[in-house]
Amino acid sequence: MPLQKLSYRPGVNREGTDYSNEGGFYISDKVRFRSGQAEKIGGWVQYVTTQFAGICRSLWSWLDLLGLNKFIGIGTSLKFYILSGGAYYDITPIVQTDTLTNPFSNSYSTLASGITASATSLTLASASSFQISGIIKIDSEQISYTGVSGNSLTGLVRGYNGTTATSHSISAGVGCSNILVTDASYHPSIGDYFILGSGYSVDGVTVSGENVVTLTPSLTTYVFQTSGFSTSLVTGVGGTVTVQYEYPTGSVSQITATGWGTGPWGGATSLNNVTLTNPFSTTASSSTITVAQANHRLTTGNWINFSLVSSSVSGISPAVLQQDFQVTVLTSSTYTISTVFGNQTFLANATASSLGGIVTVNIPVVPNRGWNTAYTVTSSSVSASNSLRLWTQDNFGADLALAPRGGPIFYWVDANGLGTRAQYLSSLASAAGYTGSAVPSYTNQVITSPIQQFVITLGSTSYTSNTTFNPMLVRWSDQGNQYQWVPAVTNQSGEFALTNGSYIMCGQTTRQEILIWTDTCLYSMQYIGYPYVWSFQILMDNISIMSPNCAITVNNVTYWMGADKFYAYTGVVSTLPCSLRQYVFDNINQDQSLQVFAGANEGYNEIWWFYCSANSNTIDSYVIYNYLDKVWSYGKMARTAWLQYGSNPIAADYNSRILQHEVGCDDNSTSTTLPITATIQSSDFGIEAGDHLGFVWRLLPDINFNGSSTANPSVTMTLYSRQNSGSSIIQGDIDTVTSTQNYTNVSYYTIQQFTGQVYTRVRGRQLAFNITSTGVGVAWQLGIPRIDIKPAGRR
Repeated sequence: MPLQKLSYRPGVNREGTDYSNEGGFYISDKVRFRSGQAEKIGGWVQYVTTQFAGICRSLWSWLDLLGLNKFIGIGTSLKFYILSGGAYYDITPIVQTDTLTNPFSNSYSTLASGITASATSLTLASASSFQISGIIKIDSEQISYTGVSGNSLTGLVRGYNGTTATSHSISAGVGCSNILVTDASYHPSIGDYFILGSGYSVDGVTVSGENVVTLTPSLTTYVFQTSGFSTSLVTGVGGTVTVQYEYPTGSVSQITATGWGTGPWGGATSLNNVTLTNPFSTTASSSTITVAQANHRLTTGNWINFSLVSSSVSGISPAVLQQDFQVTVLTSSTYTISTVFGNQTFLANATASSLGGIVTVNIPVVPNRGWNTAYTVTSSSVSASNSLRLWTQDNFGADLALAPRGGPIFYWVDANGLGTRAQYLSSLASAAGYTGSAVPSYTNQVITSPIQQFVITLGSTSYTSNTTFNPMLVRWSDQGNQYQWVPAVTNQSGEFALTNGSYIMCGQTTRQEILIWTDTCLYSMQYIGYPYVWSFQILMDNISIMSPNCAITVNNVTYWMGADKFYAYTGVVSTLPCSLRQYVFDNINQDQSLQVFAGANEGYNEIWWFYCSANSNTIDSYVIYNYLDKVWSYGKMARTAWLQYGSNPIAADYNSRILQHEVGCDDNSTSTTLPITATIQSSDFGIEAGDHLGFVWRLLPDINFNGSSTANPSVTMTLYSRQNSGSSIIQGDIDTVTSTQNYTNVSYYTIQQFTGQVYTRVRGRQLAFNITSTGVGVAWQLGIPRIDIKPAGRR
């Protein structure tokens, strides 16, 4: 019989069965298609060796006005940085600065019954009920321990020489590495950062610089841990202390409420910016608060957000209540919320009603996803608050405008240098002589129009009511003036409320227009000049978009991922044909949809979308669209943000590093070089007409190892045979295919010499072909292998 070519169509197709895609590929990982041929993707290295804090969700690059300094903005769950010259500069905004008098105590430990403390000793006499935090010292041993009420002491705190301490006096001195801070004007959360103005002494231990809140025992106190260890208990020390509080940290995942019946059947709830008067009722010593709201149309499990609470509620600060809550519905006009946050509980100090003063409540939209389809109610879709921390940023000249989704606008001034932090844009506007109170208080996204020189907010508070958040409102500053937000005949600032949809998901500046996506519609925003300034046109209704970061524009074409398919905009909106549509959208965690993001790899004409697979709450999967060859592939990779940066893309990973992609062949995300396992497998194909069994006894490989950095690059080829489409796979024996030319300098490898043939023993009616590489320094491109087949009977 003649040799049979193993020639395949480019791209991976999983829209049908394995056998129905005969002549194509069915499985891939770390493989792309270039010029129609499958090849292993490039490797990655650390762009800088240092790490940032938190999980990065935003990358943005720009230059100063002279083009001398390159900046990369990095927005993480904890901070905001500018990367320049290989160093991270922390520009996280300071939201409040307090001057305190003797705020420090090192005696923080909440003592239950059976536990006593003095300046020289700490006696742990009970093993059943206690709570103590920090580092304690027992007979010269320093024991780090954090416990909560009800934990057993036995085995957790050791006595002298490792013995169990159930009743042990600490005669060597008592101290705690935890410092308690009292501040009645600001209430940080666990994990928030603050900066002490200079070194302060607490019983001989110097505390200074940046610290992290580890505990919040009350509305007026919080705790942080030091590296020092004090020898006595002190309270109310420190003198005059300056504390700067950084912008609060955010979540690394999306908070959702799902399930059939979540939200109103067959429709959507969009009750936002509702003003209530004294809606709260409390019971003494209870963490449950009842809320009165007529015709709220909520169901148990929905999320709501209070963006304004003007007065305390039975001793509970308004700051505690101005966040997201999951509700338990009592009646059509009442529901309850809980003030238990992890290990922290806020209790009402009285039984009372008609509390809270003026309260603004936002109810996120519940999309209509069809009969018997689970709803996903996110606390970040439309409210002026966000569970998943997503930053948006855009440069205004050499300066940078930035905003956390659902938060205020901040502004970093390049002229002030990398050593300065971003500031409230409203504060800078006031300092420049403008009306700072007119700057939007909250926004879901900030972008700029680089040609026309506007700062624009998408989903914003209104000029007429700067405390009322409108998720469909577009606002813009005066032309060329980021500080002027008061509309007047003498300037071009203004606002416009979109009508189609329930909330703005995101926007993107393109060559001729700004594209704005609502949850159901795509708008075009174009500059037309005075007096209307901007025009808004609907480009396409009844569409969807997965997340704020899933749209990208490459070569004047905009691509994005919808809720169940992909789209492209070339002047008109069209569905993007996808051979992996069913596979991707059946295997995506819709509850973590806001984590989805897109990135470009222009050197290979690719768009990458990263997403959480069905059983994962973190990003672990990707799908690639090659827009030149119009083919798809997919695989596994954990990245959190992506940016085309020069000729190579850069990305952020879960180890808080910036990685440069398409460099070398291997995984160099740490100091240890690791191989990248790359594999691709064909769909089943028939041997001859399928009426006879075939015996494959020889394979002639066709592999290109260009770009390899090892002297002996190799891949493994495997043939999988079946008797029929429903039968089990039988793996055939094939030798490892290696290059017969040894080389040390990649640039001189110009002649391709490969193993001539390998002998196999495979019998079946249909086959699948697989190529896999697992070694360090291996790069490869698949050609057209051939197999030699002999007839092997009919059974």
